[in-house]
Amino acid sequence: MLFSSAVPREEVHASARVSPDHRTFLVVVDQTREMQAALRFACRRAVATGGHVALLHVSQPAEFEHWMFVGKRMRDEARESAEEVLQRKASLVGRMTGRMPALFVREGDATDELLDLLEEEPNISVVVLATGSGNDGPGPLVTALIGKHAHRLRVPLTLVPGHLSTDEIDDLA
Repeated sequence: MLFSSAVPREEVHASARVSPDHRTFLVVVDQTREMQAALRFACRRAVATGGHVALLHVSQPAEFEHWMFVGKRMRDEARESAEEVLQRKASLVGRMTGRMPALFVREGDATDELLDLLEEEPNISVVVLATGSGNDGPGPLVTALIGKHAHRLRVPLTLVPGHLSTDEIDDLA
């Protein structure tokens, strides 16, 4: 499985890029329960349209910079953790769609990294996110993308209600 990283950007592997021949649904992978709804919807839409799925995981930068070794170790551990999470999700995507997804690992602010990826990967067709299922609102990434960063989106943003059951998602997709 190939991963691309934001740092340095020159090291993005060509084979990790998305295919220009198919519709590509990008899902931002995080630890929220709602993300599962977005992932399922993206997989079902990819199957229905002959498309692909791409997964993006954004880690927060290590804040312990007093000792360079400790900061580097923390970044390495965060990247390993992100790759493990993406491997599990990629396996699920492979089972659901019959195709392995493109995988992207970034470090930084999730909104900025998502928008940067969209600029770098012109073949991403749709961003699929799920809204929060609690009373806290849709979530910080959704809020940013439909708010002050909406003008920076160059592809449609599909919002899946995070409280939907798998059957409800399958019916919609």
